[in-house]
Amino acid sequence: MAEQLTFDLPTRAALGREDFFVSPANALALAALDDWRGWPRGKLILVGPHGSGKTHLTHVWATQTGARIVAAGDLGAADLPGLAATGAVAVEDADAEGLDAAALFHLHNLLGAAGGTLLVTATRPPAQWSVALPDLISRMQAAAVARLDPPDDALLQAILLKLFSDRQLAVTPDVTSYLLKRMERSFDAAQKLVNAIDHRALTDGKRITRALAGEVLDKLTEGDA
Repeated sequence: MAEQLTFDLPTRAALGREDFFVSPANALALAALDDWRGWPRGKLILVGPHGSGKTHLTHVWATQTGARIVAAGDLGAADLPGLAATGAVAVEDADAEGLDAAALFHLHNLLGAAGGTLLVTATRPPAQWSVALPDLISRMQAAAVARLDPPDDALLQAILLKLFSDRQLAVTPDVTSYLLKRMERSFDAAQKLVNAIDHRALTDGKRITRALAGEVLDKLTEGDA
């Protein structure tokens, strides 16, 4: 059978509060963001692995507070006084390559002087960042830290369903139950698996069945997909 043409269309993630599945793996982090008025020194570091829900929670918090969201790699070109004037800012992926440490330090100080609020997300706590600016690290280490833990069964199943839904893909419960018992138990693995299943279904022009999902999972496990 000839393969169908596929198009890498963008997906639209649902990032509302009602779309966030609460489980023991993330309940404490969610509670910390809800209590943003009580953050010590007006700042919080949200730490968790890739795909753990940091961006989703950041958007939930921004909706609550009217905060501006900026990628850490874009801080160097950002209007820092303008950002600080909003009173609440979220900086995403602070431990990724491309961080302008001086810009983050300056934004931190501007918000602190104005009594504003700063949320910073990262995959690791500040002590493990590769940043050659001791003043910034000391300020970040003084912030409270909220952690997103690895997913439990309920959360991992919810993540699979959300990833499929974001791609407007309908799957039956037996598909997700099958995957849940056999897949690597991580957020990154869930994203890679759903991406690969979507691509395979589009290429073959088939609906997503347990058999198709199982074949994709086997290839990913073998490192062939």
